[in-house]
Amino acid sequence: MSDIDEKDIHSFVDAVSVYFRQITGEKAEIRSAYLVEGGVAATTFDLTGYISFSGSFSGRVYFSAPRGMVRHLLLMMKEFNHAEEQLLDAVGEVANTIAGNARKHFGSDMEISVPVTVATSDGWLDTVVSPRSYVIMIKWKQYKASVVVDIQHA
Repeated sequence: MSDIDEKDIHSFVDAVSVYFRQITGEKAEIRSAYLVEGGVAATTFDLTGYISFSGSFSGRVYFSAPRGMVRHLLLMMKEFNHAEEQLLDAVGEVANTIAGNARKHFGSDMEISVPVTVATSDGWLDTVVSPRSYVIMIKWKQYKASVVVDIQHA
């Protein structure tokens, strides 16, 4: 398997920007994008959603955010139910949208799963596929969140 390149990572950065612009009318600030080696990819926040990839790619893309940010996003979408299940659905939908937008770059050979969501408590994310994962730190309003790209070409 081979690593993805800078152009591939940029497709995820663009997908994050598109998501926030479409949902909130505001651009999310990309704080940093960096490479992490050795399996532990990033600090996570309260809620994490991820999409698994198969086909010509394998791996996952994660979106992790604090509850406050997810509640704020729901308010922007005129959704006033902020029960735990709704928050988890929302974080999964963000991951799904980011993966779907990035798929435009990678093509139809990239198959994506349904979102999986978890309430995270330990603050760390262990990547499962690539020894080199990419972390994209974003800021929207006063909130920070992360997108972790853990994929490889098959």
